[in-house]
Amino acid sequence: MAEFFASGRFIDLILLLMALEGLGLFLLWRVRACGIPPAALILILASGACLLLAVRAALTDAGWVWVWLFVTVALVVHLADLRQRWQRTHSKTP
Repeated sequence: MAEFFASGRFIDLILLLMALEGLGLFLLWRVRACGIPPAALILILASGACLLLAVRAALTDAGWVWVWLFVTVALVVHLADLRQRWQRTHSKTP
């Protein structure tokens, strides 16, 4: 079990589950037109996935550059998500 965690395979499993969650939420949006819009969903899942990839890089000794890269991309995507939410919230106010 320790090897499963040390190798980063558990991160791969979480990423797979996130992809399935994203697919399910996308299908819910397409079929019932409810839930999270696809553009927002991509930003939410992408920032989390980048953080998970940073953890995986750290666990597998991929080097600090990869950890830094994934954390930086997560930050940029997170800020884009916040901007999108901020604009959506303020566009609804009178």
